Amino acid sequence: MKILMTGSSGFIGQHLSERLKDHELYHLRSDLLDHHAVASEVLALKPDQIIHLAARTEVEQSFYEQITFSEVNYVGTVNLIEAAAKIKNLKNFVFASTMEVYGWQPISDEVNLNGVPKKFISFDEDTQPNPNAPYAVAKYACEKYLQYANRCLNLPFTALRQTNCYGRKDNDYFVTEQIITQMLESTKCNLGYAEPYRNFIYVTDMLDAWEAVVNNPDKCNDGLIFTIGPDNPIKIKDYAALIANKINFSGNINWDTKLFRAGEIYWLNSNNNLITKKLGWSPKITLDEGLDRTIDFWNHKLTLATV
Repeated sequence: MKILMTGSSGFIGQHLSERLKDHELYHLRSDLLDHHAVASEVLALKPDQIIHLAARTEVEQSFYEQITFSEVNYVGTVNLIEAAAKIKNLKNFVFASTMEVYGWQPISDEVNLNGVPKKFISFDEDTQPNPNAPYAVAKYACEKYLQYANRCLNLPFTALRQTNCYGRKDNDYFVTEQIITQMLESTKCNLGYAEPYRNFIYVTDMLDAWEAVVNNPDKCNDGLIFTIGPDNPIKIKDYAALIANKINFSGNINWDTKLFRAGEIYWLNSNNNLITKKLGWSPKITLDEGLDRTIDFWNHKLTLATV
């Protein structure tokens, strides 16, 4: 199958490229903001599927670079969609969305006031999005544009609302790797807001979900939106404590409430029932197992760096 991918140099893109090496895989060279260049490249290639991963993904930074995030994440996606809609017999347009689109739900008020919810709930495709960050607003706008293109331009698509993915090997910006590397390298671990709940998915499970979608376009290309992530919500404070216990970290964890971001979401958790029903996918790696793998990798990497 001929596949065109954007964002192939990113975390998921690099790993997914390896997984799809038996396909005829191409990587978009054009600047997504150059409408004519994107259209020319896409229409010349005429891929069977398009996998759109490219995006600015730093949620916190999106509050300070609203225009940039809107241009790259929304306008760039619209340019690609418009080109894709002109391809006859396109099997699927697969879009990387985010759990962040759910934003502030009633349970967030409950957690904000009481610290814990009365009942753990998970979000699925029927949960009404309420995005609370420029990053999430742009991603949700992309989903709506895809729905328009599906209805009016007959564009087949699937969107994956991904949760926090960990298992990175070259980036310690995101929370899991940030905690691990600080605890391995220092007696101090400086973190932001301790109270929100998040769920976490190990990279191999995320890649399995992407493969299931790409390899079965006829089962999910009718505008389906899948929520991707395990049902394992944990408070960030408890998450750091769990990692500290695994590393035997005896230093100080400093929580800086000044790092609390405007629009902070107190609760995100996933319900995978739809993708399990349609494609048979569900996460296999437990949080304990995934963290052990990630800690082992970074411990080895950082040890080698000091030799």
